[in-house]
Amino acid sequence: MKSILPLFVFIDACGWQIIRDDPYARALAPNRRRLTSVFGYSSACVPSIVSGGWPDEHRNWCYFVYDPEHSPFRFLRPLRFLPRTVTSRRIFRHWLSRLIKRRLNFRGYFDLYNIPFRHISLFDFSEKRSPLLPGGMNRGENIFDFLLQHRIPYHVSDPARTEKENLESLLGDVKQENIDFGFVYWPDLDGLLHRVGNKSMEIPFKLRLYEQRIERMMAVAREHYAQVRLYIFSDHGMANCTEFLDLQAQISKLGLQMGKDFAAVYDSTMARFWFFNAAAKEKVVNKLGEIPQGRVVPEAELRQLRTYFPDGYFGELIFLVKEGVLIVPSHMGERPIRAMHGYHPSEKQSYAALLSNQPEIPEHIQAIPDIYRLMRADAELAHTANTHGDLEPALHGLPEEELDLAF
Repeated sequence: MKSILPLFVFIDACGWQIIRDDPYARALAPNRRRLTSVFGYSSACVPSIVSGGWPDEHRNWCYFVYDPEHSPFRFLRPLRFLPRTVTSRRIFRHWLSRLIKRRLNFRGYFDLYNIPFRHISLFDFSEKRSPLLPGGMNRGENIFDFLLQHRIPYHVSDPARTEKENLESLLGDVKQENIDFGFVYWPDLDGLLHRVGNKSMEIPFKLRLYEQRIERMMAVAREHYAQVRLYIFSDHGMANCTEFLDLQAQISKLGLQMGKDFAAVYDSTMARFWFFNAAAKEKVVNKLGEIPQGRVVPEAELRQLRTYFPDGYFGELIFLVKEGVLIVPSHMGERPIRAMHGYHPSEKQSYAALLSNQPEIPEHIQAIPDIYRLMRADAELAHTANTHGDLEPALHGLPEEELDLAF
């Protein structure tokens, strides 16, 4: 039997409001805290969790960016001649995305979503590597780089596998006692919430299923490790969509030409613009000022949110809608969905959650990038204890701030 196993269980979209009044995992991880999320989508949240950095540090923020010079999608332009009844279908986009990912050798998450093929060659995709692998960040290192460099054996879920397959894979490593750190990623709740919303009775049912899985995980782990340090966490919550905004239609009335006067990516909760002449910028800014469902986020606020990029790589102007508003149709989807995330981090449904079986969660763990500090401290603690076969040598020599994290 080994001494310590830290288990970090990442349940996508299991936000604070979803679990706050639910008995979810109270027996397994009674200590819980609300965490501030990162402004953006999972493309920003996941890299921030695994690196401990913010988007302006690791440069993982939104997926599609205006960069025609480096666009890998030029070969898709002939598809613009296909009827929209075909190209707007989700099943068509899904299978085409899988083929393109293989052809372009993208290692991270990839989806064409609803980017029009007539404009696809204007854009590049910013996440070509997986943040769940060593070397997966656009800038800097992540927890998996740290584990590899320090020769700490670990398990991490494979996003290409199902949740059940990843659970069985983890349990296999636990039974073999060949890991000192476990990182589990379960994304299915996010998809369910998008489909049914956060008030559906399917959500508590899904939480009970996760409880059963974690109970099994803990039971197996305790047979092979003297101490199992459990952390259950999320990246953001999910807000029900109560209003729909056709922003593209309003911008198209300005008589501007995409690719000549401006470029834009219409995400689900924000629109990001690049301008090629002053007249186009003035027209767009004036129009956005007339739309009550959202606002242009000023530079000072973007800096505060750690999502300001001086080179305008992710957009020169960011328009953000209020919680509950969905931009549709958008470049993310042609049709309305029940719920969405990616609103301002201060909105009620944006907050993430952290639950643990440890006696205390350190006070300085307040935002999702702080989870990295927990992972790093616990990985070092476990590896030292498992190498020496005793907890005391593991604690000796740890920096004071990491010693605080260990208890």
